[in-house]
This record gives sequence, C-alpha cells and structure tokens, in this order.
Amino acid sequence: MSALPDSYCPRDGTRVPGGSLAWCCPACRGPLDLDYSPTPAPLKSLSGRVGSLWRYAECLPLPVPECTLGEGRTPVVPLTGTVSAKLDFLMPTLSFKDRGAVLLAALAARLRPDRVIADSSGNAGTAIAAYCARARLACTVYVPEGTSAKKLEQIAAHGARLEVVAGDREATALAARAAADEDGVFYASHVHNPYFLHGTKTYVHELWEDLGGRLPDVLVVPVGNGTLLLGAALAVAELHTAGLIDRRPALHAVQAAAVAPLAEAWRAGADDLVGVTPMAPTSAEGIAIPRPPRARQILRAVRESGGAFHTVTEDQIRHAQLDLASRGLYVESTGVACWAAARGGAVEGRSVVVPLCGAGLKTGLAGG
Repeated sequence: MSALPDSYCPRDGTRVPGGSLAWCCPACRGPLDLDYSPTPAPLKSLSGRVGSLWRYAECLPLPVPECTLGEGRTPVVPLTGTVSAKLDFLMPTLSFKDRGAVLLAALAARLRPDRVIADSSGNAGTAIAAYCARARLACTVYVPEGTSAKKLEQIAAHGARLEVVAGDREATALAARAAADEDGVFYASHVHNPYFLHGTKTYVHELWEDLGGRLPDVLVVPVGNGTLLLGAALAVAELHTAGLIDRRPALHAVQAAAVAPLAEAWRAGADDLVGVTPMAPTSAEGIAIPRPPRARQILRAVRESGGAFHTVTEDQIRHAQLDLASRGLYVESTGVACWAAARGGAVEGRSVVVPLCGAGLKTGLAGG
C-alpha cells in the first residue's frame, strides 16, 4: 500500500504527516492542503478507461476504492448558444458532493478510525453517509435545524446517525469540530480535508475530456465553502502545468445575495472576509456560509484566474429554477444559482459552463 502524501497549512506552512487523523492545522486551526502535484494523462490515453471519475487515476491521491458507486462522467448539455450545463445532479446521491465524498470514505476506510463524523446543510452529509455505508463505516452527520426534510430522510436511510444542532450552519460546524478533536475520530470535512478538493477537481478533468482537450472561456461556480471552485482551480493548474491546455479559464463565483460574504470582500478589494455577515433566509441553503474557512484561498483563486464574483436574488433563483425545469432539468435552488447569474448576463459573449449541482427532489421549488 503506497504512502499517503503529507498535508500542510496554506496559511503558515505547518505540516501534518500523511495518515494522521488531524483534521486541521495544529497551529492556527485552519484547513489543510495536500502536498501532491500529479501529472494528468494525455487525452488519447483515456479511451477505454472506466466510466467514472477514477479514469483520471494519475491525478487522484488514492487508488480506486471498494466503496465506489461509479460516480462521475456526468453529461454536458447546451442551454444557449454559448452556455452549457454539466449535470452533476445525476450522481449516485444526486449531488456533486459525491466527487469528494468517495475520496473521504476511501481515506477513512484506509485509516480505520473508531468513528466518522461530518457536518453539512444536507448534500455533503448525504454523500458522506452513502459512501460510509458502502465502506461499512459507522457515521454521524451533524446538521443544522431547518435542514430539508428530504435530505434528512436520505441521510438516515443510509444508516448514518443524525445530530440536529440548534442554530445555523456555523453552529453545526462548531459542534462537529468539537467532536472531531476527540481521539480516534475521522472528521470527514468537505471544507477542511484536502482529499475532498482532489475529488471535486474531476469536474474539470471531465469537462476537458468531453470538450476534446480544451476548457470553456469561463467556469461559473456556486460558492459557499468553495469546494467546487477550489477543486476546479486545482484541475486547471494540473492541466496547464502539464501543457494539456494553453490558457486557463476565468473562474466566476456566484453567491446568494442574502448571504454573500465573499462577494462583499471582493467588492471591497480585500484578501479576506470583511466584517461579520449575518445569516439571512435564502433558498440556496447549500451556499449560505457566513464565514467560509477557505475564504482567502477562494478570493485568491478567483482573482488569479481573471474572474469575478456575482450575487443573485431570491427572485432570480426562483425564476432560474423554473426556467431550467421548463427545459427538462429539475434542479435544487442552490444548484441553479449559476444559471441565474449566467442568464442575467453576468458572462455574456464567452463560452461558459455552469454546474447543476443537486437534484430538485432534495428541496422542492424555491419559495414553494
């Protein structure tokens, strides 16, 4: 069995040995990155490989696990002459979070902790619960009160224990992190654990392959904790460094106007969050994160790509969801945020791909 790469803190450089159950930097308590720089395979060598995200084995820090559910290889369909959508709601648990969750479950299966815990507003918890069930790992998922009943039902159906926390998404994260500090616990954090980002980056590897070895001018991505955007940035860097793309797409981040701390920092020209963002009601619960731990990394990734931040109102989200449904695509409200921005003219005149991240059956119609 090959050795696991070390992790390190992107803020202060503190290193954590591979195989450790440490979930954060021991010095600053911030999230970790993986000391791992793979070289992707050329396009022509991918023919005939397994039809899942594991076809990009050279770029993944773990071998194909027994807990795989065939995740990945979701289709791309046109929405307009310049905008296409990648249908990541067609994953095994009906959201893009499967891309990272399978890596976390595979890592946990390798480390064999006493227990696995996660925290989530729904989709990440569902994905972790499903892949832990597949890996025969006991799992507890912390969720905030008010989480969609359909998501709670899905998590429980996979056999995970639910811990409903009084308070918002941030209170839920704090409760989970307190439990994560106990001995023998594997914290399957889609925010702090860098393996999750190396799973989400396959979104871009698939796009690159499906578009014949190129990427669109713009990748529009919904951002709460930033796991898809940061994974996309990893993949773009890998492909560019390997000489497999000659230009990098701009990363455009979308937040709900009701909870938009990163967009506010962007408008202020700041490198980190500014002030305190209160929680406000929004149907885009998956990106309603007032203090994302990787804020500095997200802002830097967007800035270095030549991208920008956009916000969408609740009315825009609702209309975008109904518009997609009229096109045959029933997507949850968080997952339509990018289409709401794109159809509102945020990135006109360039080739664009938006992710449709979660199925509409998870939450129903916005405002309904």
